[in-house]
Amino acid sequence: MTQRRLGIVMHGITGRMGMNQHLIRSVAAIRAQGGVTLSDGSRVQLDPILVGRNADKIQELAKTYGIDRWTTDLDAAIADPKDEIFFDAATTQMRPTLLEQAINAGKHIYCEKPISTNLPEALKIVRLAREKGVKNGTVQDKLFLPGLQKLKMLRDSGFFGRMLSVRGEFGYWVFEGDWGQPAQRPSWNYRSEDGGGMILDMVCHWRYVLDNLFGEVRSVSCIGSTHIPERVDEKGKAYQATADDSAYATFMLDGGVIAHINMSWCTRVYRDDLVTFHVDGTHGSAVAGLTDCVIQPRQATPRPVWNPDQKQTIDFYDTWQPVPDNTVYDNGFKTQWEMFVRHVVEDAPYKYTLVEGAKGVQLVECALESWRERRWVDVPPLNVGASKEKQHEPA
Repeated sequence: MTQRRLGIVMHGITGRMGMNQHLIRSVAAIRAQGGVTLSDGSRVQLDPILVGRNADKIQELAKTYGIDRWTTDLDAAIADPKDEIFFDAATTQMRPTLLEQAINAGKHIYCEKPISTNLPEALKIVRLAREKGVKNGTVQDKLFLPGLQKLKMLRDSGFFGRMLSVRGEFGYWVFEGDWGQPAQRPSWNYRSEDGGGMILDMVCHWRYVLDNLFGEVRSVSCIGSTHIPERVDEKGKAYQATADDSAYATFMLDGGVIAHINMSWCTRVYRDDLVTFHVDGTHGSAVAGLTDCVIQPRQATPRPVWNPDQKQTIDFYDTWQPVPDNTVYDNGFKTQWEMFVRHVVEDAPYKYTLVEGAKGVQLVECALESWRERRWVDVPPLNVGASKEKQHEPA
């Protein structure tokens, strides 16, 4: 069996997501399995170079996961022609600059989202990638969660009938850091000047989830809040939280579907998972979390009667049935990495491009405008071709 090498510059892999999901569970796991299998049965093995500012940390990661190459010289790594892909999972604020540098160096691009903090920068990167003819992709990890894969299967099978509504609940309590429990998330998440904020962080996720599973987003009404105004950082120093830590958004989708998603770092979980999606349709309903999914078809729907004078006799949880695990689901980040590698090496179809990343940024800006102006904001089709177009218009 033939095997070829594919060099990857990996930047931002000392952070939580970059290290755990992209390095350990994706690239290192792919290397351990012998590479990515192509359509002709041959394999391509990944040869990453780890890049970061902390030499000791980068070197230790390389040693731990059997990777030969590491460097603190990002410019040199991007300029090296023997590595074909540039991957970035570092700060959102620096991402457009680094992507532009890598595209101009002829690298194919794969990156975390958001691809920028604003739409003009996102569109600039999209156009540059098209102009230079490089292949590109944006991480869309939640589409590959087992729970959402089960929702997709239900939708494709016609289970829902006509889909009516989607209700999403996302988040958990992130400790303030001032009473003995350290915060579980970095302090920059709560400073808008450092690229933090719930709407910027999560609405780009909801764009691809809604578009791909329930219907393309056509308009949004959103309100954000900074519920916890002061937090304590990694060094034990109090700081002012300048970014929204919670948001509550309603989306109108193609086909008349209404979606509402609550997202908060200031909520205590009383539900089946850290994220759940409740989907109602004329023929059935489903509730999915990260891994599990339960359903209730119309034939098995109970007949409740409102009676505030009598204790409820129906166990509503007991009237749902689980969707079986008929498929083995690999790590979603790893699955998308393999898809992108096949796209680069053998031109396999791939839809999760920088354009999809720009759509996420577009919806973020629409949500922020809705909050700022306290109104519905329409989300038109993204016009990538023009240079200075306004990408959302008043409702």
